[in-house]
Amino acid sequence: MSKLLKDIVIVGGGAAGWLCAARLAANVDLQASGMTVTLVEAPDIKNIGVGEGTWPSMRQTLQRIGISEDEFLTCCEASFKQGSKFVNWQRDEDEYYYHPFTEPHAYQQINIANFWQPSQGRFDDVVSPQSAMCDRHLAPKQLSTPEYAGVLSYGYHLNAGKFIELLKRYAVDKYGVKYISAEVYEVAANGGDIEYLRTEGVGNIHGDLFIDCSGLHGLLIEQHFQVPWISAKRYLFNDSALAMQVPYVDDKAPIQSATVATARPAGWVWDIGLTTRRGVGHVYSSDFADESDIERSLREYLVQYAGFQPNEAEQLEYRKIRFDPGYRQQFWCGNCVAIGMSAGFIEPLEATALVLVEMAADMLCRELPRDRSTMDLVAERYNRAFRQHWLQIIDFLKLHYVLSQRTDSYWFAHRQQGSIPSSLQELMQRWQGRAPWHEDATAALEMFPSASYQYVLYGMGFAPPESHFVTRQTLALREQASTLITNNINTIKQLSEHLPTNRFLLEQVVSRVSQAKP
Repeated sequence: MSKLLKDIVIVGGGAAGWLCAARLAANVDLQASGMTVTLVEAPDIKNIGVGEGTWPSMRQTLQRIGISEDEFLTCCEASFKQGSKFVNWQRDEDEYYYHPFTEPHAYQQINIANFWQPSQGRFDDVVSPQSAMCDRHLAPKQLSTPEYAGVLSYGYHLNAGKFIELLKRYAVDKYGVKYISAEVYEVAANGGDIEYLRTEGVGNIHGDLFIDCSGLHGLLIEQHFQVPWISAKRYLFNDSALAMQVPYVDDKAPIQSATVATARPAGWVWDIGLTTRRGVGHVYSSDFADESDIERSLREYLVQYAGFQPNEAEQLEYRKIRFDPGYRQQFWCGNCVAIGMSAGFIEPLEATALVLVEMAADMLCRELPRDRSTMDLVAERYNRAFRQHWLQIIDFLKLHYVLSQRTDSYWFAHRQQGSIPSSLQELMQRWQGRAPWHEDATAALEMFPSASYQYVLYGMGFAPPESHFVTRQTLALREQASTLITNNINTIKQLSEHLPTNRFLLEQVVSRVSQAKP
């Protein structure tokens, strides 16, 4: 009989490692099951600490771990994220649009995009109230709203370093995860599988399943199993970023309700608002600009959009990050599964990094193999699912570039046919005749639903479809769409009158937590 899976070893901390550890240990009663979860990481590992964005799924993840929302918001200097705002991506003419987290009104019943025209206003602003709330820096809820609930869907912006500390505390103190601070210097195998890890100072660490969260080093998946890296640079050119921690110019300055992505001549700038500071960074391709060009562009952004004087912007320090955009040929090999940056990494557009970790941890919790004999079947399903996730991420991110009309050489190159995946080309041909909707889904758990494609397509100026025939339902659906658009105007007015600003609500939460302490 195959040996039961008893000992899980996670290599590497960071958000990926500690999120997996906390989710697994919160899901499985380790003591009652006779199992162990051990996390080993090298000492003195530093987090980049530039601010991180999440999807709404993080609310459910935190609930499953048992973390209260008030505690999370306070400990992680977190704020509410209601989507992404794209500035100057279309023509570099001070235009913008949102990809909000809330679907268009009545999306399950009617494809409102079939009845929208640009003359009615910006698509995201016409079909959902969330963009207007973001423009006003409003929160998605009130102080009296229950934890993890909201009037509108939302995720978070968070301090990744503080988030790691919170996850570590819950994993170790509440759920019994064993933590080892040590350098792994050798991997010992038995018949292809990893048997144990040799470490400096604490001896050998044995396990039945190993989770590689060692980042771009790929200590297990690459250095031991030699699983190849599939580069996506032919589609998505960015391979570098300059990142900064930026103070607010005023301690009462509004906190953005969305991640702001501002297009620049050779890349784009992210701007994430936490409660105490902002995380700002410039993503770019080293094939189109050098570091000095991007540094200048980043400092110009701070003057133009963040309220800094030129001399103040010059004083801020940055960190350079290099990466090869892509993903593993296999994510689960033998008795090792790679999660986080060891599995893949592509530019932070649309904040896919943490949600992929969440999805990986969820699948592990659902399908954790009973023993070695069932592991390969689980690995096959896992690899198939996550390969599809990565392919869809590439298509969706590339869509943002393909539709741009900017004339810079960087943006022009993104529109060349050879740099566009054939799968995306096929979708864009289909969307010329009809708007994306539910029937475009190819899997039960897709990374990006059809509503997300709508927000980007029509935000970037893609022409809405014009049907050449009229069905018997067309008139009734058109009237319904008109009513929904009118109702949206009323909803915006009502929410604007009742929702607090982000900063006001977050200050109230901090005060509530402080008063509750003994």
